[in-house]
Parts: sequence; C-alpha cells; structure tokens
Amino acid sequence: MSTFSAPKGTYDLLPPSSATYLAIRERLAAPARRAGYGYIETPVFEDVKLFSRGVGESTDIVTKEMFSLTQRGKEDLALRPEGTASVLRAALQANLHKLGNLPVKLWYSGSYYRYERPQAGRYRQFAQVGAEAIGAEDPALDAELIILADDAFRSLGLRDYTLLLNSLGDKQCRPIYRAALIEFLAGLDLEEDTRRRAEINPLRVLDDKRESVQAQLTGAPMLRDFLCEDCKAYDEQVRALLTANGVAFTDDPKLVRGLDYYTRTTFEFVHNGLGAQSAVGGGGRYDGLSEMIGGPALPSVGWALGVDRTYLAMEAEGIVLDLPSATAVYAVALGEEAKNVLFAKVVELRRAGVATDLAFGVKSIKNAMKSADRSGARFALIAGDRDLAAGVVQLKDMTTGEQVPVALEALVSTLKEKQL
Repeated sequence: MSTFSAPKGTYDLLPPSSATYLAIRERLAAPARRAGYGYIETPVFEDVKLFSRGVGESTDIVTKEMFSLTQRGKEDLALRPEGTASVLRAALQANLHKLGNLPVKLWYSGSYYRYERPQAGRYRQFAQVGAEAIGAEDPALDAELIILADDAFRSLGLRDYTLLLNSLGDKQCRPIYRAALIEFLAGLDLEEDTRRRAEINPLRVLDDKRESVQAQLTGAPMLRDFLCEDCKAYDEQVRALLTANGVAFTDDPKLVRGLDYYTRTTFEFVHNGLGAQSAVGGGGRYDGLSEMIGGPALPSVGWALGVDRTYLAMEAEGIVLDLPSATAVYAVALGEEAKNVLFAKVVELRRAGVATDLAFGVKSIKNAMKSADRSGARFALIAGDRDLAAGVVQLKDMTTGEQVPVALEALVSTLKEKQL
C-alpha cells in the first residue's frame, strides 16, 4: 500500500477510462478545428491580477477559489482557474490581433484549478476544452460557437441536455439595469458577504444557488426588459441563426454564469442527469475583457466545455464509445531465441504503424495467451524454435481462433493488408 494518495479534490486518470477521456477531448475539439480554430497552449500559472481584473473581484473564483503561489516570498501568481483570460493575454502579447485576419480563432485543452468543496462533478483540478474568437462583433460568430459546442456534444451521442440562453446587455443598457437591480436588492434580507458582493456586481446575486437567496429574487427586475435596441436586435439575430440551424434553446433570464467579463450573449449547456453540478459547458461574449487587462478594444466570444462533466453525462446516459483497442497484435515467444526474433518484428511492426505488444517476463504459453486475450489484440503472433527453423511465425485470429503460419519476411506486409 502506497504511503501517498492523490490530493483531496483530485483523481488519477488511468486506463481504460483514460482512453475515453482522450476520445472526449478529441471530439469536443474537432468541430472547432474544422471551423478554422488554431491550437493554443498557455502556462498553468499567471499573474494573479490577470484573473482578479478579468474574471472579477466579486466572483467566488477570485475571492475564494484561486490557488495562489508564493514567488520568492511574494504572492503574485495563481494557478489558472479558467482559460479565457490566459488565452486573450497570450493573443495580445503575441499581437495576433494585428496580423490583419480577425477574428483570431483559437482552441485549447488543459487542466484548470479551483479550491472548491469536492463533490461529484466538482474537482480542484479539472479538464476543459475551450474555443475563443477574438476581435469581431458579429451575432453569426456567437451562433457559430454555440453550434460548434452543440455539435461536439452530439458527436459523443449526448442527447439529454439543454442549452440555456440569455443576454447581459452592453455598456449602454447594463448600467441602467444595474441601478434598478441594486435598488431591488437593497430591500432584501441578505447576509453581509452577499450584500458586499452585490455592491461590486449585483448581477452575481442572480447566480447565487442558495434557496434562501433565490426565494427572495421573485419579482426581481430582469435584464431582458432593459436591453437597448442594439442589444435586442443582436440577441434576436443569434437566436434566429440557432433556430435556423436546428439548435434548440431555453430562455433563462437569470443566467449570469460565474465570471464578470460577459456581455450580451451568455449561454450554458446543462445535463439533466448530473444533479446539482449540471453544467457541462458554457460561455458567452466578453467585449470589454481586452480593455480590462490592458489591451485595445477587441470584442470577443468563446466557450469552455468540461471534459470531466461530459464523461459523467455520458455515464448518466449509458453511452459507451466504440474505441479501437490500444493493441492490434500481441507477440508470444516460446524461448529466448524466439523472443529475440519476435522483439525485432515487434519493433518493425510498430515502425510500420501497427500497434503491437510483446509478452514480457517469464510466462508460460497459457499465461501469455491470457495476456494476449486481455490486451484486446485482434491477432497473436506465436513462435518457438520449430517455427523459426521453418522461417515462419504462427498468426492466430483472436476472434475466430484460426491459426495459420506466415513467413517471417512477409509478416509486416501480411498484417498491413489486414488494415491494422
């Protein structure tokens, strides 16, 4: 028994589940790649001010959940709690927005960190796939990203989810709504911490999941009633494009999400089989974030989809991906001389692109064949001294049990012909 275990709120990703996680990452990213989004990778830690300015001083992420790092006695770094701020920072630093091809389309995949109370679907280290379109204000771009996310979930076979949609307005109409909401919240019985957060960003109260707070929000002013004509028209265009392209959605006037940088289009995908932690992905437009972190005005939109939550959603729907076996051919040597010959053939097969493994260690033929069966290989290669003397190996089909001799010189071409 090991003395050490994974830290609280984390888990080890091990075979065979890890193969499914890799497939989920691939399928979540595939629609974005097909739409011209290029891959970006950023450091797992950044200047803490990048997140406090961008994500928002009033958010739980900044006030309670960030892992801060001490650098030579000074806390000025933090493990990234989300991806958008880092991606935008990297794009600005590299001047991607000055290359003349806007929007800059980027996708990413990686681990993120929040100090949260661990529970099913909520971890202190979690994986996301994200996509960001930087530098363009266009309802078609918002619709594109939402459709890409919907396509990603459908490619995994998911069906029992709902797309929630809202508009948070812009710098023209939101201040008017903010004043109305502050006036409404002033009459509620809120604890001091919640009231303090409301003073910084009153919209955050709408996102409070506690029943004691939600019960008091009945009759609260809704932002959709305060939208300016431009925001209304923008929102209607996004919705029309989604409807025209077969993406259903549900209006959620209280949808704020947990980040302060969102403007206009805001959306979230929730799965009906996940309980309290139901969000499997979401995002929105963040037209002012670039300026918040010291850049020029760059209207942008993006999303992040949770790999861990998607895995749980697939389990809830009983979806099992049909993944190819990690091993196509398994070699079993009877004797040291045969092992040396088969080892060389295993290397040759791997270099030819055939996934091949070898029975390592001292094993009886019975145990070695059990290992071959457990590997999921389609074929087993078996060779002893008598086979080598004849210049052949035995090729066994692990499905039918059929076994035929194959000349050593023709082994690679024979297996390649079988489309391995």
